Amino acid sequence: MFRIYFVAVIILVALSCTQVQKTKEPTDNKDIATLLNNYYEDRLKLEPLEATAIGDTRYNDLLPVDFTESYEDSMKVFFSHYLDGIKKIDSGALDENDQISYAIFKREMQMDLEELTFHENYIPFNQFYSLPLTLGQFGSGEGAQPFKTLKDYRDWEKRAAAFSAWADSAIVYFKKGMAENYVLPKSLVVKIIPQMEAMVTSGAEKNLFYGPINKMPKSFSTEDSSQLKKEYISLINEKIIPSYKKLADFLKNEYLPKARTTSGINALSNGDAYYKFRVRDQTTTNKTPEEIYQIGLSEVARIRGIMDSVKNAVGFKGDLPAFFTYMKTDKKFMPYKTPQEVLDAFEAIHKRMQPNLQKMFTHVPKTPFEIRQTEAFRAASASAEYNQGSPDGSRPGIFYVPILDATKFNTTSGMESLFLHEAIPGHHYQISLQQEDTLLPKFRRFGGNNAYVEGWALYCESLGKELGLYTDPYQYMGALGDEIHRAIRLVVDVAIHTKGMTREEAIKYMMNNEPISEQGATAEIERYMAIPGQALGYKIGALKIRELRNKYQQQLGDKFSLAAFHDEVLKDGAMPLEVLEHKMDAWAQKQK
Repeated sequence: MFRIYFVAVIILVALSCTQVQKTKEPTDNKDIATLLNNYYEDRLKLEPLEATAIGDTRYNDLLPVDFTESYEDSMKVFFSHYLDGIKKIDSGALDENDQISYAIFKREMQMDLEELTFHENYIPFNQFYSLPLTLGQFGSGEGAQPFKTLKDYRDWEKRAAAFSAWADSAIVYFKKGMAENYVLPKSLVVKIIPQMEAMVTSGAEKNLFYGPINKMPKSFSTEDSSQLKKEYISLINEKIIPSYKKLADFLKNEYLPKARTTSGINALSNGDAYYKFRVRDQTTTNKTPEEIYQIGLSEVARIRGIMDSVKNAVGFKGDLPAFFTYMKTDKKFMPYKTPQEVLDAFEAIHKRMQPNLQKMFTHVPKTPFEIRQTEAFRAASASAEYNQGSPDGSRPGIFYVPILDATKFNTTSGMESLFLHEAIPGHHYQISLQQEDTLLPKFRRFGGNNAYVEGWALYCESLGKELGLYTDPYQYMGALGDEIHRAIRLVVDVAIHTKGMTREEAIKYMMNNEPISEQGATAEIERYMAIPGQALGYKIGALKIRELRNKYQQQLGDKFSLAAFHDEVLKDGAMPLEVLEHKMDAWAQKQK
């Protein structure tokens, strides 16, 4: 099930005002157009946070309890209805664009229905995918929830007031999981508890959710401003703070003692079947966990060889683990004094690659882009990320960088490759171009899948040398560290969930094969424990895009245009890898 707080997001400032490529014509098949439009509109009513995130304000006051059995029953009816509808359409009679929509939509409905057969709802949230944290982003006044009009403020009051019922229901379903021994690992629960406790303050004015009051528009009357302040203080003190405290106390006193000591999802009932489903869902392939594990081992060995050659080229005496330690600890790699200096360094990367970027992409987004420091309330457990902008450009895409201590921010962490992935041309280009393309059905404009979205972003990391980056051997080493990191994921994710690898063994394997701190490795491994299979999509997707590029370069020779290839990969938005390959093969045939 697509839940907005299950989505990793991304944002950037546009490099030009070039319009999105519009080669498609609106569909002639009114049946599929009507079906897909009805699906999109009906879905937003069921997923109002998703609507808010993409700038649709109609349901900004709603907060459904989206893990209850009754809610899941309604989703089963919903997906079944639309699966039946798409099956009644003759795909052979559709034009090329509608055939893509047909293939994406049918698979999506089938996967959504299959997902409902598992007991995901027994774990309403974890330390990584968490509505209580998403609510903090929305309600802080700095996120997707707008606070510009009186109606905006009233909408948020209604949505936030519903959190009490949401939290009570979460406890009920956590307890259902406890009764079935379908619970989170202890090591994850201890990370969630402080997240909840951080939202509990001694007064409303100190609370994150008081943010919108501090930035009330000056156009509001004195009477309205005063009334809103009273209402928000009451809301925070009487509903929001008690709900977070209740969750924290429950997790600490009741859930933690019942949490499991195992690391893999296969320890749970039907866990093997669930993991195989997650692999198919997150990679959009039929590869088995074992196939992916073997790919991971091969890629780790290949990239280690390149890393070793870079180590030797800079004259370092010692083995790779020693080189990793040197890069992590030497003070010369920590030159910054303030968070702004870190943000300025990322902007310098942006400017340095622009001349080559313009040669590799003909079509770029109109959506603005910004680089921001991650908010303090979530920085400790956050990774660098991208939050997509609104389709109309009123909210920019944002590249968030967590900076707990600027003096310890390490330049060898892969700053250049991180920017290519999370910002430009990675997530910002892909997501913004997709949202801006009004000729796509809305379920595709605002949808996506892990293997394509993250695969594209990881592929963009491999463009560093072509973009004039990675000239510094330590930045290149950082990029190789990012690449091997995604290869390691293929090994440890599968091993944790199918081969009995423990949390501690996985942390050790990661630290032995990449320059990552124990804290960083721990956070990563615990992420894979919380969301099985999600980490597999990056490398599988990137390998497919690179495979297609190499194939067409060989087939087309001088007729191959890298900019045209990139434009075509991005042109129709996210799709399963099998659908992408079919589309790209047709494109290559036309180039001949």
